[in-house]
Amino acid sequence: MTILNGMSVDVEEWFQVGAFERTIDKDDWDRLDSRVATNTSMVLDLFGETGVKATFFTLGWVAHRHSALIRRIVGAGHEIASHGWDHQRVFTMTADQFRADLAQARAALEDAGGVAVSGYRAPSFSIDARTPWAHRVLAEEGYSYSSSVAPVAHDHYGWRDSPRFAWRPLADATLIELPVSTAELARRRMAVGGGFFRLLPAALTDIAVRQSNRAGHAGMFYFHPWEVDPAQPRVANAPLRSKLRHYSRLGAMAGKLRALLGRHHWGRVDAVAQQERHW
Repeated sequence: MTILNGMSVDVEEWFQVGAFERTIDKDDWDRLDSRVATNTSMVLDLFGETGVKATFFTLGWVAHRHSALIRRIVGAGHEIASHGWDHQRVFTMTADQFRADLAQARAALEDAGGVAVSGYRAPSFSIDARTPWAHRVLAEEGYSYSSSVAPVAHDHYGWRDSPRFAWRPLADATLIELPVSTAELARRRMAVGGGFFRLLPAALTDIAVRQSNRAGHAGMFYFHPWEVDPAQPRVANAPLRSKLRHYSRLGAMAGKLRALLGRHHWGRVDAVAQQERHW
């Protein structure tokens, strides 16, 4: 049986990323050059060319301002899921604040797309050991799956001790967690999506997907629309490490993605969740 792997896009503006959260003030967002609609349209065209359906984990902030984009995503047969309201990391919130963030984002997404939202991805994979209440809140709010955990050690995020593949965080709920894929080589675990995919050999992503599939689980890949936009504005006063992570090899991303889409069996994350739950 061919395993369906999850293809996902974290829909956010170039200025909303974690790398710039201490450099660009949220109060300035509406004054900056919005490129998310154009960049996401490029991603939609790429999926259309390759026949891939995907899940677009979208900020409520974006959906509120770009309802036509959300309708286009839904109209093309892709899934709309939540990425929270404005990219605030979950471990910086209380449980009540998280619940309010979920409600605000879901209302914007469902109003724009006209479809129910049942999936969630935490900004910067910020569900970890510091948020023991997060999965409970998601279950209580009616989410069927989360893809919010990166089972790696990283300076910005990561929950190295979490399960590497799909798992049930709550014994009394059907909510399933679908961690993003990692590759394990020589006892070292490496992330492979997003900037890692841009900067590292694409073969590492293939290894991660194959390792997941050999274990009887789906691979889970992610990237961002701004990663296919080499012409995006440069943030001159950002830390050097942030600039290197954000801007390196943007011009190579579209070609690498097109090749990756042809090498594995990809689909929406809600379908992957159903597949994992059935197994």
